[in-house]
Amino acid sequence: MPALETIQAYLEAQRSEVDRELDRLLPPEDAYPPSIHRAMRYSVFAGGKRLRPILCLESGRLFGGDEGILRRAGSALEMIHTYSLIHDDLPALDNDDLRRGKPTSHRQFGEATAILAGDALLTLAFETLAAADIDSEHAQLRVVHELAHAIGTRDGMVAGQAVDLEVTAEATDPATLDYIHAAKTGSFIRAAARTGAILSGAAETDLDRMTAYGEKIGLAFQIADDLLDVLGSKQSMGKAVGKDHRQQKATYPALHGVAQSQKIAARLVDDACAALQVYGARAQRLQELAHFLIERNH
Repeated sequence: MPALETIQAYLEAQRSEVDRELDRLLPPEDAYPPSIHRAMRYSVFAGGKRLRPILCLESGRLFGGDEGILRRAGSALEMIHTYSLIHDDLPALDNDDLRRGKPTSHRQFGEATAILAGDALLTLAFETLAAADIDSEHAQLRVVHELAHAIGTRDGMVAGQAVDLEVTAEATDPATLDYIHAAKTGSFIRAAARTGAILSGAAETDLDRMTAYGEKIGLAFQIADDLLDVLGSKQSMGKAVGKDHRQQKATYPALHGVAQSQKIAARLVDDACAALQVYGARAQRLQELAHFLIERNH
C-alpha cells in the first residue's frame, strides 16, 4: 500500500471536491431563518475527512458512474453523517463538548437549535437525493431506501445507538458488541459503498462484493475508533479521549484488549480488500481507503 501521506493527500483533494458541492447545496448562512442555517453549516464545515462521500465516489467510479451525481449523493451522505454527530453529542446521549476540535453544536448554539440542525440536515439529505438528475428512477428510489434502512431501527444506526445506550455500564458479550458496531457505524459505511455502485448501474454480483467490502471496513472503522479512544490524544482527535472507559461503554479494547483488537481490525481490512481483487488495479483506491481506516490517527 502507498505511504499514509500519499493517501492523505488524495483524501484532501477529494474532500475539497465534496466541500464545494456541500457549499452549493446547503442554504447560505444569511438565508431566512439564519439561526438554523448558521448551525447547519457550522457542523458540516467544522472539519472531517469526508470518508463516506469518498467511499461513494470511489465505488461509483469503479463502475463508471457520473461524477456529478456521485458528488451530490456523497454530499447527502455527509449531511446524514453530520446529523448523527450533532445528535450523538447531545447531553442526553454522549454529552460531548468538543467535536473536531471545536465546541459541539449544542455548546455553540444551544440544545434546541442543535436538535433542529440535525433534523434539518437529515431532511435536506433526502431532498438532495430526490432532486438529483438520475437517469434511473429505480436506482434513485433504491438509494433512498438503502440509506433510510441503514440509519433506521432495523439493524441500522438508530438501532445500534439504542442498544449501545442499553448496555452502557453492563457486561457485554461479543455478539452484542458486534451488533452495536455493525448497526451504529457499519451499516451506514456499507450503504455509502453500495450507494455509489447502485447509482452507477452495478450488477447484483458487484453489489454483493461492495456489500462484503463495506461491512468489513465498517466494523474495522469502529474498532479503530475504539482504539483511538484508548491510544489517541485530545490534540489529534479534536475531542476528549478515554471517555469510553469512563462511561463504561462497550468497546473492542474493553472486551478483547488492545493487541487483539488491532489484529481483528487488520484481518477485516484484508478480507475487505480480498472482496475487490476481481477488479484488479481499478479497485486500488478503495483498497487504500480500507487500510487508511485503521492506520489513521484521528
